[in-house]
Amino acid sequence: MDLGSRNKVDPSFNLSSMTDMVFLLLIFFLLTSNFVTPSGLPINVPTSKVAAKVLPKINVGITAQKRFYVNEVEVPYARLESELQSLLAGKEEGVVVLNVDKSVPVQYLVDVASIATKLKARVSIATRPE
Repeated sequence: MDLGSRNKVDPSFNLSSMTDMVFLLLIFFLLTSNFVTPSGLPINVPTSKVAAKVLPKINVGITAQKRFYVNEVEVPYARLESELQSLLAGKEEGVVVLNVDKSVPVQYLVDVASIATKLKARVSIATRPE
């Protein structure tokens, strides 16, 4: 007399759907990691209640020592306009993101913003959320 069950359970497990999910997560993280652009300059930007993330085309930084950086390369103030002009050349609409230390006088921010506006670029001021 045979008391064993007639239905045998297959112990194998199909991993094809698991690998699909892993590849989708990998693609998601690869695409979103390109949008994060950390700045290596020691700039303490001011805070704001709404901090919109802008994909920067050109980063202009002003440190507390009043040194000017364009895309993390130090540029003297006398050459700032020509450097921005060469970077904005050939672009229909350029975006200049200002990373200004909060201890820097506002006049420096206004000077750089007026240079960028004169070159027909949109100006955005970088802040960090509170």
